[in-house]
Amino acid sequence: MAQLLVLSSSTDPGPVVPALELLSHRVRQIPAEPAQLVNAPAADVIFVDARGDLVSAKSLCRILNTTGLDAPLILVITEGGLTAVSPEWGVDDVILVGAGPAEVDARIRLVIGRQELEPQSTRIQTSGISIDESSYSAKVHGKPLDLTYKEFQLLHFFATHPSRVFTREQLLSEVWGYDYFGGTRTVDVHVRRLRAKLGDLDQLIGTVRNVGYRFNVHEDEQAPSSRSRTGPASTRQATQNS
Repeated sequence: MAQLLVLSSSTDPGPVVPALELLSHRVRQIPAEPAQLVNAPAADVIFVDARGDLVSAKSLCRILNTTGLDAPLILVITEGGLTAVSPEWGVDDVILVGAGPAEVDARIRLVIGRQELEPQSTRIQTSGISIDESSYSAKVHGKPLDLTYKEFQLLHFFATHPSRVFTREQLLSEVWGYDYFGGTRTVDVHVRRLRAKLGDLDQLIGTVRNVGYRFNVHEDEQAPSSRSRTGPASTRQATQNS
């Protein structure tokens, strides 16, 4: 028996997926509103109601994906709305409103099974930055960063070692490897480029004069972790930018 969560903005008092009432799963439905999503209960599968407002449903799906969602998404949609669905929605499956109990139950089992078989992606979230280790991608305030492979590695290393000061030699060894024969100037160049791409978050990579660099984090954060937990906690210290 699975824990199911249904998100809907519809004022229709009827069930979003009528077939769920005939199954043994535990179902909870809440409004698709930001205030409700903050304290949403844990679920094995999330159903998103897209029967009426496709634009809002798409935005909701994308928001759920950028906030470290760890439950598969099933989109509930009408046949006419199928033409609007694309990979950009970030859903794991779609189901028509009139689907019968056997089909709904099968789709629930399949999305849960696929998630259990797939290696879990590790997502680090800290100070407005989200890093997905499995896809080698990063975002700032939900917007993708166009990073080179080494820039990604450098940002990932900083984010997983908050508040620690590293010399240029240490960074060169950790990120580029012992077999790299370039000089420490390489580190400065990559830090400068990374800061430029971070935009208003460039202060996160601070310079410790005559020593090296440090990743600064917000005072109210906790240690970086994967998926549903938040990012690193430390005391922000004054640094100078190079």
